[in-house]
Formats: sequence, C-alpha cells, structure tokens
Amino acid sequence: MLEIRLNCENCDKSLPNECDAAMICSYECTFCTDCVASVLENVCPNCGGGFEKRPTRPKAALEKHPPRKDKVLKPIIENSYLKKNCSINPRER
Repeated sequence: MLEIRLNCENCDKSLPNECDAAMICSYECTFCTDCVASVLENVCPNCGGGFEKRPTRPKAALEKHPPRKDKVLKPIIENSYLKKNCSINPRER
C-alpha cells in the first residue's frame, strides 16, 4: 500500500492527501512540485529515479489506511545523483 507522506522532504511544505503538488519516486520519497522542478531537476536525491504525481487516497479509505503521521525531512545541500543524472531520462538512469 502506498505510504502517504504529508510534507516535502526538502522544504517541509505541507502536502496533504488531497494536494495536487505532491510528487513521489518509486520508493515513495515525497517532494513538492516546486522542489522537483527547481531544486531536484526530476532526480530523486535518495535513489536517482524520476518523479510522478502522487495519487490521492479516496476519503473512504483514509480511516482504515491513514497517511503517515511523522515527517520525513532531509533538505538537499549537495547531491551527486543530481549532478550526474539531471540530463538523463529517468527510465534510462
């Protein structure tokens, strides 16, 4: 089941379940659209993969499967994945 993280791991922007600005990689690392575009250049700093829009969990399912309560926060300072992979298509990394 998809883990719904409620904040951007870089800037700590709030990303509630119904937010359209949440992006995830295949490992569910979660960042806002602004950080993905301007800081990360579509490269996950944790795994090197690309990002896709995070789906919204239906309201009826939130009670049984709520979003993650604790924050994941790892601001980007310097990352070799970004420099090495920003010009390579995510499917070819």
